[in-house]
Amino acid sequence: MQDKSTSRDFDVVIVGRGPVGATLANLLGLCGVRTLVLEREARTYHLPRAVHFDDECMRVFQTIGLADSILPQLILSPGMLFRDAAGKMLLDWSRPLTLTPMGWNLSYRFHQPDLEDVLIGGLKRWPHVELRNRCDVFALDQDEASVRVRYEDLSNGQLTEVRAAYVIGCDGARSLVRRFIGSGMDDLGFHERWLVIDALLKRDRSDLGDYSIQHCDPARPATYVRGTGNRRRWEITIHPDEDSNAVTQPTKVWELLSKWITPEDADLERAAVYTFHSVIAQQWRGGRLLLAGDSAHQTPPFLGQGMCAGIRDAANLAWKLREVLHERAEPDLLDTYQTERYPHVREFIELAIRLGGVINTKAIEAGLAAGQAREGAPVKLEVKKPLLGPGLAVGDVPLAGQLAPQFTLTDGRRSDDRTGYNNVLLVEAASLTTPLRSALAQADILVLTSADAEGVGRWLHDQDIKAALVRPDRYIRGAARTDAELDDLVAAAAAPNHVPSAA
Repeated sequence: MQDKSTSRDFDVVIVGRGPVGATLANLLGLCGVRTLVLEREARTYHLPRAVHFDDECMRVFQTIGLADSILPQLILSPGMLFRDAAGKMLLDWSRPLTLTPMGWNLSYRFHQPDLEDVLIGGLKRWPHVELRNRCDVFALDQDEASVRVRYEDLSNGQLTEVRAAYVIGCDGARSLVRRFIGSGMDDLGFHERWLVIDALLKRDRSDLGDYSIQHCDPARPATYVRGTGNRRRWEITIHPDEDSNAVTQPTKVWELLSKWITPEDADLERAAVYTFHSVIAQQWRGGRLLLAGDSAHQTPPFLGQGMCAGIRDAANLAWKLREVLHERAEPDLLDTYQTERYPHVREFIELAIRLGGVINTKAIEAGLAAGQAREGAPVKLEVKKPLLGPGLAVGDVPLAGQLAPQFTLTDGRRSDDRTGYNNVLLVEAASLTTPLRSALAQADILVLTSADAEGVGRWLHDQDIKAALVRPDRYIRGAARTDAELDDLVAAAAAPNHVPSAA
């Protein structure tokens, strides 16, 4: 009988090579997974789209070995201010410019074509990862063993097919893969047209500032974003009676921008109407088909978390695919992808909608309630990252579903550079008995102690635990307060082909 793996051309086919697809392909490359990326377009889209990502995303880029290449192209963001029509500050969402426990800064601005070029260039490092451009997927047929992916090579009109164990749709809001899964959408109720204007400054306008500004003006809500270099963006709401084509005409665009800049200040790079949505796919997996990024969820941009959510999807999914493909876990492990990610992304989208209520002045009080009221000062907003939903957490224990910090090693490096995209036990060296070391080695769980990084011991003490098991995506699977709990934690993680029930 023919081995299933040898009858497949690839382990994974990714449809779409945007930031999410390219990040996922790099992670799978790191995992030794034979991967094909199919992209309809010939080259990177040249205009900016996403402009912000956070410390957790930068940690993923560090994991795939590309952070140092990306870093010079970034600027730090000091945060976002919400002002009313008179200029009074309603909400202060300033970000510290110091490193966070993730080992990176909290908020970065970037030019998406530059980021995509680095991510796509990174694929060349992996001989088992292939990118094919100008390939338009039109059919997906799955059976018990694989998925047949049929596509047209748009460069010559040739119809081609390949087989893979799994297909991941990173193909955006109008996802073909989602249609083949047959997933409906959960609608969270926010749908608004906004005009997005990207401009290139021709002269110094430092008075515009480095903060993002949300102009909460009932007559015309708008957003200003400082980009990299001389790039500046405005997002301006469109009234229901306005024609989408008419508002993109240069005369109208300059009229709308006249509060801030004139044609003497800048050239227009792009003016386009987008409808901001708030939806989440009801089904992220259909057999051997899965979704990631905008194909699984879409959010209004007011938190800057759209692309970030997709990068988190990739980090959550890649190592689970590795475990299943290498037969270290049953395919049921892939069901934890949606159960963990759906509540996490929904919480971010709901907060973005609340902030949208402040910006468009339809629900100011409800939106401001998301922050901390201060006497004689604007409301202060600090966004805490949500917990993962139920999935792989081991028991009802502290810290499960939270992000683990990154530590500074004794040689000055960041700890993720040592541990890689693997399971890691954070533990005091004194707790490492010979049987425990053997169990950890058998389960391919790496160890990080205070002998490796001073901060490990302090962190364990502050959390009042003996150890914490950290997954490859840096989320904590479980923590142990006693030796017995530590043994149970390692045993649960080491159990072959085992998916724990939800905590």
